[in-house]
Formats: sequence, structure tokens, C-alpha cells
Amino acid sequence: MSDDLRTAPPQAPIGRIPVQDVRPVVDHGARPAKAVVGEEFEVRATVFREGHDAVSATVVLTDPDGAEHHLPMTCVNEGLNTWVARVTPDRTGWWAYRVEGWSDPYGTWEHDATIKVAADVDTELMLEEGARVLERAVDEVERSAAQEQVLVDAVTVLRDTTRPPGVRLKAGTDAAVEDELGERPLREMVSPSPEYALLVERERALYGAWYELFPRSEGATYDAENHRWTTGTLRTAARRLPAIADMGFDVVYLTPVHPIGQAAKKGPNNTLDARPEDPGSPYAIGSPDGGHDAIHPDLGTFDDFDAFVARAEGLGLEVAMDLALQCSPDHPWVEAHPEWFTTRADGTIAYAENPPKKYQDIYPLNFDNDPEGIYREVRRVVQVWIDHGVKIFRVDNPHTKPVEFWQWIIDDVAQDHPDVIWLAEAFTKPAMMHTLAKVGFQQSYTYYAWRNTAEEIEEYLTELSGDAAAYMRPSFWPTTHDILTPYMQFGGPAAWKVRAALAATLVPTYGIYAGYELMEHVARPGAEEQIDNEKYEYKDRRWADHAPGGPLEGRSLAGWLTRLNEIRRAHPALHRLRNIRFHEVDDENFVAYSKRRVLDDGTTDIVLVVANLDPHSTRATTLRLDLTSLGFEPGDSVEARDLLTDQTWVWQRDVYVRLGPEVEPCHIVSLRRPW
Repeated sequence: MSDDLRTAPPQAPIGRIPVQDVRPVVDHGARPAKAVVGEEFEVRATVFREGHDAVSATVVLTDPDGAEHHLPMTCVNEGLNTWVARVTPDRTGWWAYRVEGWSDPYGTWEHDATIKVAADVDTELMLEEGARVLERAVDEVERSAAQEQVLVDAVTVLRDTTRPPGVRLKAGTDAAVEDELGERPLREMVSPSPEYALLVERERALYGAWYELFPRSEGATYDAENHRWTTGTLRTAARRLPAIADMGFDVVYLTPVHPIGQAAKKGPNNTLDARPEDPGSPYAIGSPDGGHDAIHPDLGTFDDFDAFVARAEGLGLEVAMDLALQCSPDHPWVEAHPEWFTTRADGTIAYAENPPKKYQDIYPLNFDNDPEGIYREVRRVVQVWIDHGVKIFRVDNPHTKPVEFWQWIIDDVAQDHPDVIWLAEAFTKPAMMHTLAKVGFQQSYTYYAWRNTAEEIEEYLTELSGDAAAYMRPSFWPTTHDILTPYMQFGGPAAWKVRAALAATLVPTYGIYAGYELMEHVARPGAEEQIDNEKYEYKDRRWADHAPGGPLEGRSLAGWLTRLNEIRRAHPALHRLRNIRFHEVDDENFVAYSKRRVLDDGTTDIVLVVANLDPHSTRATTLRLDLTSLGFEPGDSVEARDLLTDQTWVWQRDVYVRLGPEVEPCHIVSLRRPW
């Protein structure tokens, strides 16, 4: 046998008390797990040892100042040696955590002594050994005088031969002793796992309600006599902000506000025969008026943009900016840096394609030709908008750019602006979507729009709220300016209500595209997007006509969205992702799930959602509550208050529900004990 075969490669030490399979761990610890301030998450590990002596485990959480916090773990499956603790970071910054396995001399003694003293085997020896273990706990672990006294008193009784052995044993195993050693244990053979990074961010990285709009449409008007549009501006768009804030949204998301190219400009419904007066797609960025660091002259100036941001902030709204790293043929970069694009064999620059879709008005950047130059320029552009008050970027098609670029720019921005949030609009293969989240994107678009059955929803949420929740935060959108599924085209008002309600309660972050209130459901033939799509033309939605007193009052879902957002704000259980639990329903057209959260004041917030997913039929079924997962005992009665209708019932495990277009398509219920 050769020396190469005899010599084993170096291995990491296993530790005297093995600690294995620590979770959450992202890419074997190469990337950080994520949480937001106040978000509880579970750390678990497999911890064991040889023989029968007691073993225990601790999570050591290191805060951004380097202070360590020791949290006891609980064995939840002795057969599999699974230990669990729930951890809640209390501020933003870079944290770390590790799991320490350790030998538990008190636990070993307590187990053996309880058996032997009862059988009168080595009684005096066992009681003396218990006294010595407690003396070690006093000597070796720092405690207050009162805490020490609990153990000292137990030692005295353990050695008091005038008392019966059972009394002496009880003193050493008293609840006060167990509690004290649970808080400040005597630990031997402490064996740490590797340390893993934890990035704790502000709550908006996990929770928020978004509202998308095209600024040019807000305030746009049409002159029917002359067949001419007058564009909206940033100033007129700002007039829409109070209504958005009144509906309870947290973020207003602007599609691109930059100059639009005229070369290969798209006309209505993505046609190639645009008229001079057609605005073109705002995603065809760049003209002689400027590129990604400029504002379309029709929309106004940077003073107008600053006024928009200030107005939004005054109403409690954050502004999200669309970052679409692509260029029209008229973009200044095309002339100044032709090397940043892909040149075909005939000398032309390749335009964007996603077969069968073609985007003749857009040139994609080629990051491989001059990565240093492109990186530097995009970083400069991002800083322009940060300097004008933007803290959130919705990134268009990030999966078509190198992942290493996103890792670099997100990290670089975070050095000076750690509160900036990035949302990945990447509808692509799971590996890319997950990797974008791992390298820094705080939020991710998802396939929610196409998950319509109860089975699909439960399967998808089980995935998103499981191991993936340590790094990927989903954002649910029922529709977007690019997406109008058949369910929404043909489902009628019940579909629009239920899909908004599910998006708002299944996950902490969801979004609504302007016009959702009006149920704009007609698709362009052959495409899952709206006809007369706003990407290619102005749209005057006549919001005033749908307001109270207007001719179309009562035809808008604005009140429904407002109530959903009121419920979200009032119920912190809905601000979390990992706490979702599904409940059994007899009819496969129904889905039922709950979210439960223990609040800082000790109270518990529980929200249950039951929805009929068939938008065409009113159905009745039986819901079977998993009372244990809700924090109740089997057989308990619970008070159920419907947060949409304010009806109240007393429910037990089996509940009759009737939902659909003739009533309401869903219940959103607050649960509590009825006394």
C-alpha cells in the first residue's frame, strides 16, 4: 500500500461531547443565517456521548459587541439526541452562535441517586456524592449569595444523617436546586461546535405591505378629442400617496423613473409600431436625457423626486426603487462603453430575449467584458438614489446577472448603509433563487401567483418556512405588471379577495400592483399579462370615481385591502414566517393555517385563516383544529372572532365553515380562551 493511501487527510476534531448537525447553517457555514430584530428562530443540534452519563447542551449567542449569552437547550427527542433552543436577537448587526455540548455531573448524579436510594443501594455514598457535586457547583460557577444559598442548604441536608434518606435525597433534587443548576449549570468537558454567522436586520427586511405604481400614470389624463395623453409626474404621483397610506401599506414601489429610449420603442401591447406620442417601456432605460442616474424629464426633477420621498416618509411610507440593469439602444453607456454589451457576428448589439418573448428595445449588460468598470458604475448609480432617500431596491431580473456581482454590491452598500433592503425579482430555477437570497438579497419574489390549490400552497409554505427561512424571505404578489394568471382572469371578485388575503397572511411581506383594487382582469390574447399593459402606455384609473360619493363607489377592493393591512398591523403573529401551521379540512378546495406568537408582555397572539380556493362556488366543510399546535389542550373550547366581519363564535376541535362568493371567501380569525 502506498504512503498516500495510508495517510488519512486531516479531519476536524469531533470534540469530547460530539455536537453534530447544527441548524440553521447556510452552505455549511460559508454564509450567514438571517433574522430580524425580535424574530424568534430555532437552533437545533444533535448532542450525545458514550455510555449512560448525562449530557446537555447550550446555545452561545454572541452579540455585535462581543458579549456572550448562554441559552439552555432542551432535548426534544432522546432517541435521536435532538436538542433545541429558541433564540431571539434584540438588535441589528452581525451576531454569531455556536452549540456547546457538555457532560452534566449533576444530571448524572440525580438520575443514579434517584434509582439507588429508592432501592437502598449505596445510599450514603450516593448522598455524599450529591453533596460534593453541589459544592463543586458553588465553587466553580459564579453566583449571587442568594443563589449559592440554595445549593448550600441542599448540601447541609444531604449530609444530615439524622434525617431519612428520602428527605435528604429530596433536598438535593428539589425544584429550586434544579432551577438554579438549569440557569447556572456545572459543566464538564465542554465541546463547542464551529461558530456560525447570524445577520440580524431591521424588521422591514421581513415584514411589510408593498404598493406598486407607475408614476407616469398617476395624474395622467386623456384628451379624447385630440387623442392625446398628458403624462403624470412625480408631483401628481405624490397626490396618490395619502390614499396608499390610508390603505395601510408600508412601502410604495416605483417602476423605473429614468429617461426612456426612442430606438425600437415599444407601442401599446408590446407592438413594434410605436407612435411618437407613445411613452415606451420604462424598462428601456436611457436616452440623450441620461441613464440610470437621471429622471425622465416628463416626470420632473430631482427636487420633485425628493419632494415625493419626503411626502411618503411623512405618511409613514418607504420608497422602493426599481433597479433594472439594462439599457435602451439610446443609453449613454452604449456610446461611451460599447464593451459593456454583447456584439454579434454582424456587428450589432444583442438585444434581450426570453423566448418566445423578445425585447428589441433593451440591451442587456455583459458583465464579463469589463466587470471592474460595470461594478464601479452601478455602485455609483445606486449611491445616487440612496443619497435621495431610497432605502429599498426592487431588482429586475437579477438572475440574468452574475451572482458574484450581487454579493459584492450588496456587501459594499451595507458597509455604509446597513439598512438598505434588496428584493430579488427572479422567477427562475430554485438553485438561482435560493443562491441570490444566500448572497444577500433580503427578500425574494416567489411562485405564489401559480400556487392555487390547497396542496400546492401547503407544500410551498412548508418549503419556504422550513430550512430556507434561515436565508430566504418570500414576497407574495397575486398579480404584477407582468403577471395575470388564469385564476385571476376568470375567478371573479372572490378570486381577487382570497388571493390578496392569502398573500397578506401566509407570509410577512406581500405586494399589490396598482389597479388590483379595480380587479383589472382582462389579459392580452396569448399572454398571462393585462391587455393594454401599463408597461407600454399611460393608464388613468379615475380613482376619484371609486371614492366615497363617486359614480363607481362600491366597485373597488380598496376597503378589503385596507382591512387586511389593519389586521396585519394589529396581529404580530402575521409578522413572522416560521410560525405557520396547517390544519386539516375535509374539502380539498379549502386551506386552513394558523400563526401563533408569544408577545413580550406574555400574551399570545393567534390568527387562523380558512379559505375556500374555489372562487366560483360557495362551499361548506368541516375544519379540524390542531388545538395543541395552537397552545390549547385537546378538548378545549376557544373563542373565535372573525376579523373581517366581527362575528364571534365558540369553537371546539371540529368546526363547520361555509365560505365562497355568496358570503365571504375566507375567515381571518383571532383565537383565544373564552374566559
